[in-house]
Amino acid sequence: MLEGMYSAAAGMAAQQQRIDALANDMANINTTGYKRVRVAFRDLLYSPTGQGAVRGVATGAGAAATFVGRGAAPGNLSDTGRTLDVALTGEGYLAVRDARGKQMLTRDGGLQRQQNGRLVTTTGAFTGVTIPQSVSDEQIHIDPQGRVSDDAGRSYGSLRLVTVRAPDALAAAGDNLYAPTAASGAPTKLNAPLALRQSALETSNVDMGTTMTDLIDAQRGYELTSKVISTQDHLMEIANGVKR
Repeated sequence: MLEGMYSAAAGMAAQQQRIDALANDMANINTTGYKRVRVAFRDLLYSPTGQGAVRGVATGAGAAATFVGRGAAPGNLSDTGRTLDVALTGEGYLAVRDARGKQMLTRDGGLQRQQNGRLVTTTGAFTGVTIPQSVSDEQIHIDPQGRVSDDAGRSYGSLRLVTVRAPDALAAAGDNLYAPTAASGAPTKLNAPLALRQSALETSNVDMGTTMTDLIDAQRGYELTSKVISTQDHLMEIANGVKR
C-alpha cells in the first residue's frame, strides 16, 4: 500500500517541476531571444508482479520530470530602429564573455555601449567589440555576418556567431546566457544559415496561450496526485482498524 503513496508523491514532485518550468517561461515572455524550456516525464523503476509465467501489473515508484532542452523555434522579429539592436535569424548564438571572462552564449541582441566604448549585452556580457565614443550610435553598421563598421568604412571587429553540436545540452547560466558543456560540445564558428539583422530584436518564443493551458494541466495533475495520497492514507487507516 505504501507503493501507491510513493508513486503519488513522485507524481506531485514531477508536476511541481513542470509548474516551475512553465512559470519561468511566463516570467521570461518579454525577454529578448528567450527559448522556452521543454519538460517530459520518464518512468521510475518498475518491477513486474507475480511469479513464473503468471505476470501481474507492474509496480514501481511512479514517474519523474526531466528537462529535455529548450524549444528551438525562432521568436518573432521586432523592428526597433535602433542601430545597436541585432536579431539572430537562424539557429545559433552570439558568443560573449561574462564578468569573469568566461565564454557564454546568448540570443540577446539588445546591445549597449559602455563609457569605454565596449559593446555589451543588456546584462553586461562583452561581445569583444570596442567602438570609440567619437562614433555615434547612428553611424554604426553591423552587417549580416556580424562585422561592425561606421559610415566612414572604419572596421571595429566582428560579433562572433557560433553554434554547438547539441544545443539542448547547454546549461542556463542566468542573465539570458548559456554555458557550453561537455554534452553540448564546444562552440564553433558558423556563417550560414545564421545571420544578423540590424535594428531588430528577436522576441521570446513562449506562446502565452499554450503555456497557460499547460500550466492549468500541470496544476490539475498536481491536485489529482495529492488526492491519491489522501486516499492511500484513508485506506491505510481502514487497514489498521481491521487489524485491531
